[in-house]
Amino acid sequence: MNAGTDVDALIARMSWTEKLAQLQVGYRPQLEDAAELVRGGIGAVFWPRSAEATNELQRVALEETPHGIPLLVGLDVVHGQRTTFPIPLAQAASFDPAVAETDGRVSAAEAASGGVTWTYAPMIDVSRDPRWGRVAEGFGEDTLLNAVFGAAKVRGYQGSDLADPGSILACAKHYVAYGAAEGGRDYDTADVSASRLRNVYLEPFRAAVEAGAATVMASFNTVDGRPVHASRELLTDVLKEEWGFTGAVVGDADGVVNLLAHGIAEDLHDALVQSLSAGLDVEMGGHVIAPDGTTSLTPDDVTVARVDDAVRRVLRLKVALGLFDHPYVDRAAEVAAPTAATRSAAREAAERCPVLLANDGTLPLADGPLRVLLTGPYADSTDHLGAWVQSFAEPAGSLADALRAERPDLEVTVLPGASFDGTDPARQEEVARAAAGCDVVLVAVGEPSHLTGEASSRADLRLPGDQEALVHAVADTGVPFAVVLANGRPLVTSDWIDRAPAVLEAWHLGLEAAPAIARVLTGAVNPAGRLPMSFPRSAGQVPVHYDHDNTGRPATTGGSMQPLSHDIGLQGPANVQEWFTSKYRDLPLGPQFAFGHGLSYTTFSYGTPVLSRAQLSADELRGGTAVEVSVEVTNTGQRAGDEVVQLYLRDPVASLAQPVRRLRGFRRLPLEPGESATVTLSLGWRDLGFWTGRGEEFVVEPGRFELHVGGSLESTQQCDLVVT
Repeated sequence: MNAGTDVDALIARMSWTEKLAQLQVGYRPQLEDAAELVRGGIGAVFWPRSAEATNELQRVALEETPHGIPLLVGLDVVHGQRTTFPIPLAQAASFDPAVAETDGRVSAAEAASGGVTWTYAPMIDVSRDPRWGRVAEGFGEDTLLNAVFGAAKVRGYQGSDLADPGSILACAKHYVAYGAAEGGRDYDTADVSASRLRNVYLEPFRAAVEAGAATVMASFNTVDGRPVHASRELLTDVLKEEWGFTGAVVGDADGVVNLLAHGIAEDLHDALVQSLSAGLDVEMGGHVIAPDGTTSLTPDDVTVARVDDAVRRVLRLKVALGLFDHPYVDRAAEVAAPTAATRSAAREAAERCPVLLANDGTLPLADGPLRVLLTGPYADSTDHLGAWVQSFAEPAGSLADALRAERPDLEVTVLPGASFDGTDPARQEEVARAAAGCDVVLVAVGEPSHLTGEASSRADLRLPGDQEALVHAVADTGVPFAVVLANGRPLVTSDWIDRAPAVLEAWHLGLEAAPAIARVLTGAVNPAGRLPMSFPRSAGQVPVHYDHDNTGRPATTGGSMQPLSHDIGLQGPANVQEWFTSKYRDLPLGPQFAFGHGLSYTTFSYGTPVLSRAQLSADELRGGTAVEVSVEVTNTGQRAGDEVVQLYLRDPVASLAQPVRRLRGFRRLPLEPGESATVTLSLGWRDLGFWTGRGEEFVVEPGRFELHVGGSLESTQQCDLVVT
């Protein structure tokens, strides 16, 4: 069989059981068990093994099954296979989609060389609760950022042609609203309004479908009381019929079985019937066909047309991958370790992700010989890979070694000072004594990788262990110091942030983390990352995302640097005292650090933003006319650096309450000292409008729109656009 195969003719030759066998993924079987599953006709396996092993399974599928249908071989290739890139949240901080696309391309080539044909990534859940451990796996709190980076990752994995030997199937997950889990608890209920579902959570998936994502994964959670694995409205009505998605919908691991715990299915048979009827095409777990080769499902349970549609979707993916023509991979070409080229790509990516949160001039480190005390758990730890890495991934190096390699003139002393668990005041005392003889102290703290990712929700977002005590001990010495954070989520820093002269958010940056951080600290790289998620002042303040709806009684900030907490420049009615506004009595307004925040070792200035048109009609927008916003940016400092130009929109009067601002465009712009360049960003129909409900209507309402352009939420210039 080849790429010209008549899939419908193949389906016509298959029995009912053979069709159903194609609609399941064998989840993490051992080799012997996997071979038996394949002999039974299973369509896919979750198989983190070698080229030799996958070739053997493909041989069994081709030679020992009635129709010789090759397998899909799936694996979670989230931010690297052999070469580990920064975690996706860090990639989003780069505000450079090319970082995600490069990761996807390198990861796909490495995984495909071992026989993997399908990755369960990217995760494009809009994530507004940093307590949720899986924020590390996604692209943050903003809808547009998730849409743009998700589409880039899809392009990276799939390339220009799925039949290319270095391409694999992408899987947009978790569809949908999984990031809205109550309390930030993994797998929990998501209770979202129809408006928020449409305007916030569905949009990244629509973008992924438009980018050609081959598969979509259903999420564990409920939406409006209905588990997504059994939601015809979401899986069929929206995804397949409204958006025209032609790929396959796969369940998450045992997501169908979970319908029993949700309480909507009496038994496994009932759960399978509901899921497949709703539009699920592939069940992950291998429950459609029993181990003895039988099934409880009949055409009276799930129609022949629905099953044939699901099988057709699966077989077309196998044809597109070229598996019928080329089912085997070259064992001699399997990538077994990072290469110089992939390391270089990973390092370049890692250098684009750190965010300079605060700096009084302590960073970058001064030129010339310096006595440096490097302390904290991350001083000599190699735990920089983050969540969702392969068991065979090569470990990262240490920051201590990287600093010495980057700057041989530094006299680096290393003391642990603290740990991720436990308390030992003697460690801080030792650090305080050593700091007295040093020029600068680098405090490398954070959270270990195992505290992030799936099933790793945290109620307390502060630094674990006695790391905060270490920061205070160093601050008490009066020696200049900088804090380096290595973590997979926004952290609460309020207990110590005001005492830290400089703070670098480094994230979990992957294989090349240590040299990338060293180059930022020494000034060889000018940090230009921006926060993809707001940093709360307290876990009790969550959610504190920037694009919240305004309230009827917005609190004002009194001139603070967080004007968007609940403040759009409006005062409440005269008889409403400021006391009775939306705020906490025991916290300042706004997050500690807002979405889009990030400093540089240089400075930038902005000219006046200019619109290509100040007025146009809604009909023109609907017809494809765009408005361009242009602004000149100048590097006014002494160092080369990148500025991230951000364009936000506010619709001040609408039929439904709108967010105080929404990111509608961004561009990362490199500039030499004294250099100027003009950035132009476009706004169209989808940028100016919103959904009015459960997909009934997408509208752009006439009126005035505020456009805010600048380098951060705290520093923008406004121009107005009128839609008639």
